[in-house]
Amino acid sequence: MIDKDGFRPNVGIILCNEENQVLWAQRAQHDSWQFPQGGIKSHETPEQAAYRELTEEVGLLPQHVELIASTRGWLRYRLPKRYLRYGNKPLCIGQKQRWFLMRFTGKEEDVKLNLHEKPEFDDWRWVDYWTPVDEIVFFKRRVYEKALHEFAPLLFPEYRRKLSNKKIR
Repeated sequence: MIDKDGFRPNVGIILCNEENQVLWAQRAQHDSWQFPQGGIKSHETPEQAAYRELTEEVGLLPQHVELIASTRGWLRYRLPKRYLRYGNKPLCIGQKQRWFLMRFTGKEEDVKLNLHEKPEFDDWRWVDYWTPVDEIVFFKRRVYEKALHEFAPLLFPEYRRKLSNKKIR
């Protein structure tokens, strides 16, 4: 499903633990890391897609997480030209994403990366909240920054005060 502007609707999930670290997952057979994310099916709401993707990609069920917030609007990124599939109609030029912040309430062993024949991820770890901004592939960086900045006040009460004293990352 591609919208009239060429963007595929998608969800992204920032899953934090009690220490406000975030789940960072390594793409299967790649040296790249990212948050769980995936497309929204035509019959789903973004929230339903987020729960489905969380289960498909990292094996977590709704009872393993608590929904804290979602982004106010869609965050978009464009794919580099080398990733565009010009033979596909309609042409997908990027993704528009609704992001969800969730708190992990389960146990470490609840994370299961091998529930599907073709797993999305083959490793995961907890990292500092801001680490993904430095490690994500360049064309997704701005979206990650926007989502993390939008959610930061919900996890870090001091965040608002810091904003008035220094520029946003």
